[in-house]
Amino acid sequence: MDTSRDTTGSAARSGGETAERVTLTEEAAALLRELYADHGPLMFHQSGGCCDGSSPMCYPLGEFRTGDSDVHLGDLDAGLPEPVPVWMSRSQFALWSHTHLTIDVVPGRGSGFSVEAPTGNRFLIRSRLMSDEEAERADGAEGVR
Repeated sequence: MDTSRDTTGSAARSGGETAERVTLTEEAAALLRELYADHGPLMFHQSGGCCDGSSPMCYPLGEFRTGDSDVHLGDLDAGLPEPVPVWMSRSQFALWSHTHLTIDVVPGRGSGFSVEAPTGNRFLIRSRLMSDEEAERADGAEGVR
């Protein structure tokens, strides 16, 4: 994966070191800034499949209800007044807990439920396995709840 596109993400802290679970590319951050102008504060929920495949779904903050069955992976710094929280279902997190996720954007039509759909772009997830060291630092971190 080309990590040169990664920008500030969410980090899990342990002993002063960080292990990020989720980041975003500058291109995705730029699209979030455009969407913020129309929709205000935003959030992501990583879709678990079905109709939307495994796309990161972007909603106005609070429009998608999260609860005990969801895991907060962290907050993204997209250069907005508020960070952009990223959530995933707890059952999906059990399968993906060993991965680092990068939210990116590509041309194409996204889901009708995600706010970027009318822009001609869609968010997508790029993933990589975390090293054992990263996984240890990220497990039980404050950012995952």
